[in-house]
Amino acid sequence: MSLVIRPIEPKDFETLIILFKEFALFEKLPEKMMNSVELIMQESEFLTGFVAVDSNNEILGYVTYFFAYYTWIGKSLYMDDLYVRPAHRASGIGTMLLNKVIDFAKNENCKKLRWQVSAWNQPAIEFYKKQGAIIDDVESNCDLIF
Repeated sequence: MSLVIRPIEPKDFETLIILFKEFALFEKLPEKMMNSVELIMQESEFLTGFVAVDSNNEILGYVTYFFAYYTWIGKSLYMDDLYVRPAHRASGIGTMLLNKVIDFAKNENCKKLRWQVSAWNQPAIEFYKKQGAIIDDVESNCDLIF
């Protein structure tokens, strides 16, 4: 399979919303997915990431990120989502997307890459550990939704 990892483009927004919904359903939190194509278009400057596209121009997975500044370490990158459609998992796409973000963070002189993984998602935990990630249970999410 021919695969290209490229930056997210406006033409991807409609498909990305579908994938965001798939990911929310996979995470067992479909009610929390409130984004829309219209909202992405209004806020497109904040949507940064990469898509994995096959030779038919179908998006098989995506990764999103944003810059963060951690007071203890400095400039960093936060990986918000890494999602590969179920039919294409265990094919190396997740590794390719993660490596793309790692390379991007290094090229941007970031000190670390941070992300979350659900405690129940053992396959993802094992995948991240295989990539060298340190997974701890020290912190919990705190959200204020406006």
